[in-house]
Amino acid sequence: MKRKKIARAEPPKYQPVGIVDIGSNSVRLVVYDGPNRAPAPIFNEKIACGLGRGLAISGRLGDEAIERTLRALSRFQLLCEQMGTHKIHAVATAASREAVNGPEFIERAEEALGHRIEILSGKQEATYAAMGVLSGIPDADGVVGDLGGGSLELIEVKDGRITDGLTVPLGALRLMDTSGNSIARARKFIDETLAGLEILDRLKGRSFYSVGGTWRNLARLHMAQTMYPLQVLHQYKISRTAARSLASLVSGLSADTVREIPSIQKARAETLPYGALVLDRLLKRARAKDVVVSAFGLREGLIFSKLEKHKRKRDPLLVACADFARRYARSPDHEYELCEWTNQLFGPGGLKETPEQTRLRHASCFLADIGWRTHPNYRGERSLSLISQASFAGIDHPGRIFLALTTFFRYEGPLSDRAPQELMRLIDKNDIPRARLISAAQRLAYVMSGAMPGMLPQIRLSFEGPKSLVLTVPESLQALLGERVDKTLGELAQLAGRTPAVKVARR
Repeated sequence: MKRKKIARAEPPKYQPVGIVDIGSNSVRLVVYDGPNRAPAPIFNEKIACGLGRGLAISGRLGDEAIERTLRALSRFQLLCEQMGTHKIHAVATAASREAVNGPEFIERAEEALGHRIEILSGKQEATYAAMGVLSGIPDADGVVGDLGGGSLELIEVKDGRITDGLTVPLGALRLMDTSGNSIARARKFIDETLAGLEILDRLKGRSFYSVGGTWRNLARLHMAQTMYPLQVLHQYKISRTAARSLASLVSGLSADTVREIPSIQKARAETLPYGALVLDRLLKRARAKDVVVSAFGLREGLIFSKLEKHKRKRDPLLVACADFARRYARSPDHEYELCEWTNQLFGPGGLKETPEQTRLRHASCFLADIGWRTHPNYRGERSLSLISQASFAGIDHPGRIFLALTTFFRYEGPLSDRAPQELMRLIDKNDIPRARLISAAQRLAYVMSGAMPGMLPQIRLSFEGPKSLVLTVPESLQALLGERVDKTLGELAQLAGRTPAVKVARR
């Protein structure tokens, strides 16, 4: 099958976009570097105003919470001006749309922010949350759940599409109010509410994609419990059994006990047991196979919804990695050539790889030169940390580690035994030889090209017969050959299970 040539997107322009999210529990400003397929947050601030606290009982937003929110919005306005953020999307969710004094509050909030605020319906909340998940996990297949202070939004995702969403009154703050701070009463209400939701029947055996700060804190706690070595929440997976066990445990803790847990944000102490209870009862009702944490939600969904359709279809991982090449590599054009050059090792007559493996190989080629400015003794280590901890989307944890290890071996040497064992344990053992082989091909490419474009398209790699890996150079480039080339070609051939050979193509 012929591969599509990697499209070269224009470098993203710096056009900061601000998202103001006025939720039932917190008010947040996130400023992204632009309306891009892989937007990077350049500023992120949350203030826990508790706007929805007491709403279920009084029907009104509290005066103190309103004033705190207005002060936060005035601050956000000045920050946006300082950062040159002229495009702002401001939304308000459950508390603002349900409160008797919601319209009055929104009027004052718009004055404080200096910008129009859209009050989202429950279905709109669910839709944007699902779009956010799909922007960060394009192959998501299951149900997205976005838990806020006032409500829980649920929506199905599959094959890049979303269904009509729904909202239910199971937000953590609301549950505290309606249950009178009784976990037992809250459990009964949750079970009754979830019992008739047909969308949960479709979740059996599929993934539940959790969105929201409360559930992210549960994931942090699980990481701490299991001493997980990679502190990246996006696409962190927890089995259904483990998630239920943890959620059940946390739902029985007091707020004071939760505050003593180092991995939990103190501001979540009161609401976390109720959020944990919702997750436990939902998983019992729906029998999902696992929980996948999404760091992308409503805010990212808003940006994604504004993109042109052709931009939405771009691969967020490859877009982000190509941007890394533009920022850190000596020549981004060389990295595009490297993607094409390594294609010669795979496909008909070569080594086998799946479409997902091709995608990760190309991503690794974009990242192959990001450590060149670092001291030679630390290039591998620095690159491994940078890639494993980067804010990439469209990649799970094993894939992230594969990319990090490939670049580590690119600098340390494909036969190095210095890679961190705690990270190597996170990926399939069969992927490690593949990371070594790709890194060997990249090292050969840099030896031949000096990291500059124009050379690799003239040089050919091919398998000839069952035993040989042949490097063919034109006569005009014969002077490139030598001991360094022999060494790197030999390492590549060894990892490919072949014997190295060199040919000079005469005119």
